[in-house]
Amino acid sequence: MNIPKLQVQSTKAQINLNIQKPVQQIEQPSANLDIQQPKAVLTMKTTKPQLSIDTEQARADVDLKSLRRRIEDFAAEGQQGVSDGIARRAQQGTELMKIENGGNPIKSHAQQAGRQPYSGIAIKFVPSFGSVKVDYQPGSIDIQVEPQQVINNTTTNKPIHNYTPGKVTVEMQEHSSIKIDWLV
Repeated sequence: MNIPKLQVQSTKAQINLNIQKPVQQIEQPSANLDIQQPKAVLTMKTTKPQLSIDTEQARADVDLKSLRRRIEDFAAEGQQGVSDGIARRAQQGTELMKIENGGNPIKSHAQQAGRQPYSGIAIKFVPSFGSVKVDYQPGSIDIQVEPQQVINNTTTNKPIHNYTPGKVTVEMQEHSSIKIDWLV
């Protein structure tokens, strides 16, 4: 016995996708820099220091006297010598005038004239302490600084953005089909 058979053939539909990818371009131009820094204004006022050193007494202590100082010293020594001589002669005259009071004034005058004055031995520091006189007036400085503001003329640039969107196209490459046959 033959049984009829049903024979079914089918084909699937096929589609074709065409894809165009999107294109994106982004460009960022650099900023236009224009920055300036003016110099600060600087003013300075100074007062000079004053230093004075007086070594006249120290030089005199080591016998390096100026001509003016030597003349002054010789004049003072001469005046003192004249005063001492006048006083000695006045005293001797008074003693001779009063010879009747006793004593031997002529002999004592001769002994005084023949005697050397006593000079002691002593240590002398040359130059003497404090003989150099130093005077110092300190100076001063006044500094004024005036800073200047920054001049900033910088400009930014917008980004350049180009975008092409993508595309997808769908095509039917093959349609679906079904075939049915009877086989006896």
